[in-house]
Amino acid sequence: MAKTKARSVSLPATLGSTPKSLFRRVEKTLGTIERGADILATIRNVADHMVRDFREPLGMVGGRIYQLRDNEYELVHTFGSASSHPVGIRVPRTYAAIEALVDSGVVVMDLAAPGVDPELEARLGTHARFAAIAVADGEYLVSFDLAPSSGSTEDLRASLNIVRLAINQKLRQERFEEILQDARRIQSSILPKRVPRYADFDIAGDSRPTEVVGGDFFDYIPLTPELVDLAIADASGHGLPAALQVRDVYVGLRMGLTRDFKISRTIERLNAIINRSKLATKFVSLFVAELETSGNIIYVNAGHVPPFIVRATGEVEFLREGGMVLGVSPEATYLRGFARLHPGDVLVLYTDGITECRHHRTDEEFGLARLVRLVRRHADQPAAEIVNAIFQAAASFAGHAVPDDDQTVVVIRWPQRPDDSLAPSPTH
Repeated sequence: MAKTKARSVSLPATLGSTPKSLFRRVEKTLGTIERGADILATIRNVADHMVRDFREPLGMVGGRIYQLRDNEYELVHTFGSASSHPVGIRVPRTYAAIEALVDSGVVVMDLAAPGVDPELEARLGTHARFAAIAVADGEYLVSFDLAPSSGSTEDLRASLNIVRLAINQKLRQERFEEILQDARRIQSSILPKRVPRYADFDIAGDSRPTEVVGGDFFDYIPLTPELVDLAIADASGHGLPAALQVRDVYVGLRMGLTRDFKISRTIERLNAIINRSKLATKFVSLFVAELETSGNIIYVNAGHVPPFIVRATGEVEFLREGGMVLGVSPEATYLRGFARLHPGDVLVLYTDGITECRHHRTDEEFGLARLVRLVRRHADQPAAEIVNAIFQAAASFAGHAVPDDDQTVVVIRWPQRPDDSLAPSPTH
């Protein structure tokens, strides 16, 4: 028995001879289309351009856009030769032509096809021959009225499938950009806009995400003229999930501390909230310190890399007291730690994106010891210069390699006045 030879699909000559050439042409057309205010606006722009630019090769003369609403597809826009027809007509999702379209993504049909309701199509203004594509995961259907001279069903189906893929790619790209914009807004809203003027302390901080947005954040929370809270956090992961998680930490922390909750109680409440979170990012390390004008510090370290104080004498004190990272156990408790700053001391808060960044050749970590030595060398400089020196050293250490993690540094320095050097050295 002889085998039948499979028919090769040939695109209309005016489109080019290969699917790749059509995809490039459609991509080029889509690239000139401005992004709409929403998905529907973008699809409307695309449909108008498709009828204008592909009228001759594909025979598209007009069409309709349907949006899924309450298990029915509502006619929400008409274009081209169909633009005079009224909108608002609803078509059941169970309509045979729609079921075929949703299942396959592309259909090319005529009014005599099985399952097509000529009376309904007449109300919609459909031509004798029409085609349709499903885009945005079936939320929208775009139907095209076809001229009688349009190509074969198989060739049209192949061409429209390429069009559908290109449109979906544009919609995905726009959705991704929307997500990034949302994440940028979140990050921008929680990072400090200004440094508080607080007694004689010199304060500076900066955060640099490895992606467009990240899971690090820091904050200054002035509570009274004699008390300011300092916070730094690092959510596991990167991108939007991490940004959403640190936003929750930011809101919860500010609500708890400004309502006069004890620092340890506030962190325990935050821990329970994060433990119940449904976000992909489930764990957050956090360090919070209450700094008084006298230099007294009450702090809680919830699994964060240990901040440290470089004393005017060169000695170093690490702030480790607290408990586990937030989110692991809803029953976790957190202990307070105590420290004190004196004139000439420097307090450094940081995330592990600094200490764990790796050398571009040896894969060695930057490390805590190197960070401490760096701060000792720059301890007499303004806080902002110490912050910049840390970032520059980490970047130089990593070379051209892109950091694996977000990097954040906060420095609190108590400048030493000339008369301070004459006073007896404080005991710690």
